[in-house]
Amino acid sequence: MTTIRGARDRARAEVTAAIKDAARRQVASEGATKLSLRAVARELGMVSSALYRYFPSRDELLTALIIDAYDALGETAESALAAAPAAARSTDRWAAVCTAVRAWALAHPHEYALIYGSPVPGYTAPQDTVGPAARVGTVMISILRDARATGRLALPPLGASLAAEGDRLAADLAPDLPPAVVVALVAVWAELFGLISFEVFGQFNRIVEERDAFYARAVDRLGYEAGLIRRP
Repeated sequence: MTTIRGARDRARAEVTAAIKDAARRQVASEGATKLSLRAVARELGMVSSALYRYFPSRDELLTALIIDAYDALGETAESALAAAPAAARSTDRWAAVCTAVRAWALAHPHEYALIYGSPVPGYTAPQDTVGPAARVGTVMISILRDARATGRLALPPLGASLAAEGDRLAADLAPDLPPAVVVALVAVWAELFGLISFEVFGQFNRIVEERDAFYARAVDRLGYEAGLIRRP
């Protein structure tokens, strides 16, 4: 019985993977707004009713693709941090993670667009996406946390007008870090993905030519803004 159940689970996993692969191809060719369960079923030679047993709606399939994309990007960031030498400076670990995130985005533009591009009309991401979406931010928080523990984290300025917002953000995201650091990190996170989005979506065309060097300089500046100290 266990063997039969295992075979069924493997078969279901294979069909699920095939459905998601076909959906990714459709998103790449036509955009997320035109994702269609019927079109996916046709490509796979399935009847629509059979596909609905795996994904009852377009939104559930779209959510699965979004979670996969967030998880792939998060795993990329986590692997870059794990690969950094234990004795590496916080700024070097920061650069390694930010570089890996950009490389993933450039290598997977359609998956990146799915999570950081224009919202799909009529679709609201469920709570299931929150954890995967937070993985890159969690890596960045861990770098700042380690930098603070080793005396390599400065306190960014925080005006009185943001004191209450800083307390709220810190309580939600990283209660062990000073509110000023958390506010700075949220701003830096937005700037980082803004830079990546400009490159992925073509806004840097005919403007920035030396993009590797341009991005490296921006990453260094953003790390400094988040409070990382450049000294060894």
